[in-house]
Amino acid sequence: MRFINPKTDYAFKKIFGSAESKDILISFLNALIYDGNPTIEDLEIINPNLPPKVEGLKDTYLDVKAQLKDGTLVIIEMQVLNVQSFGKRVLFNAAKTYAFQLQKGEGYRMLKPVIALTLTDFEMFADRHDFTSRFVYREVSDGSVYPENDIELVFVELPKFTKELPELETITDKWIYFIKSARSLASIPENMDNIPELQRAFEIANQANLTPTELEDLERREMFIYDQQGAVALGREEGREQGLQEGLQEGRLEGKKEEQRIIAQKLLTVLDDEAIAATTGLSLEVVRELRETMNEP
Repeated sequence: MRFINPKTDYAFKKIFGSAESKDILISFLNALIYDGNPTIEDLEIINPNLPPKVEGLKDTYLDVKAQLKDGTLVIIEMQVLNVQSFGKRVLFNAAKTYAFQLQKGEGYRMLKPVIALTLTDFEMFADRHDFTSRFVYREVSDGSVYPENDIELVFVELPKFTKELPELETITDKWIYFIKSARSLASIPENMDNIPELQRAFEIANQANLTPTELEDLERREMFIYDQQGAVALGREEGREQGLQEGLQEGRLEGKKEEQRIIAQKLLTVLDDEAIAATTGLSLEVVRELRETMNEP
């Protein structure tokens, strides 16, 4: 057996967001949001994309979106690359999902809670040891929760999850291990095949069940992700060295700018201008100037 990588957007959506995935998604969300308790009894998987309702507002593209039986909306995103202002994007998507529930003439009482579940293949919170973090609105001085605490942000940082197969105890452990390690497995582990939904996820992820076209598309997407990660890592390493030299000579600010420009130059062949700007923090105008310079004879 060989399994597709659940961390790619295509595979993640196929496993958790397809028509036959409802039971899988229920088990997955109960594990990651509710500590394995059967809190979610039913849900509906819905179109995850939110086109803007306000002129000039950005589109929202999510991996999976579901509405629970009580009306709560859960938006799920698997993020492999640590891009500029990613934390703000998570908050933006959650706030947009919350605000755009209402139709014209409906009152605020119709608003339902939103849970944004984000899985990252990088560390977001360097000062936290736990691989799971939950954020809600709280009063600053005494920590009391805001009465209408309708937006909750849940993060799972995969690099912080270090348990090996024999150490997996809870259903939460097993789902996170599946996301992180399925690509490297040759069969369904014995200590994971007693969960029907997890076994079904492995079956969907089995490459033998994919068409040649699906496999080719998946491999292309996975290679693109590796190219992105490699380009960013190399750009940061070289940029850090040159940026440090520049920083010693011209000050920290100029050194940082030079580092950003070098990273951007490394990404010109693998990302479009908007993605490079988001990744590096450079303005779109600067990125376009770099591309024009690269294309000069």
